[in-house]
Amino acid sequence: MPRYTTSQTYTEGNTQVVTLASTRGDGKALVPASEPAIPEIPAEDEDLEIKLRRITEQVPVRISNTSGSSAGSGSGDFHQYRQMRRREQDRLARMEADYQRKKEQTEFAIRREARLKEAEERTAKRRAKRLKKKEKKKQKKDKAVKEPGVEEADKAKDANAGESSSDSEAE
Repeated sequence: MPRYTTSQTYTEGNTQVVTLASTRGDGKALVPASEPAIPEIPAEDEDLEIKLRRITEQVPVRISNTSGSSAGSGSGDFHQYRQMRRREQDRLARMEADYQRKKEQTEFAIRREARLKEAEERTAKRRAKRLKKKEKKKQKKDKAVKEPGVEEADKAKDANAGESSSDSEAE
């Protein structure tokens, strides 16, 4: 009598039973072993899209049949309903918290950039004013150092002009 073996794969609630062929090779297996469960494809022939498609086709999908609250209320499956509902509520709460956190971070970054830009503009304006004042002071100092006699001559002219105007008034 041929020997039959089964292989069971468990993945998050999905139970799949696969019957394997006999090792004796007498041809009395339940399922012929003509093709393997997962076909081997050389890695160099695949590009990413083909690999992704192959993975998504072969990986079992987790299916949870979420029943309504009234459907599970009188049965023994109500604890399962509550667990699924709690997990879903937790997931939604995490998603909402992540969204709020990201939104606050982006708003803060925008406000921060605006404040930094305004501060830089104020600093640049004040810097320009300081430099302008410094240049004027430097020019005034250079002018006084280079031509000390010119200022005295200007004062003498002003004094003479004042005397001549007073002389014309006296006459």
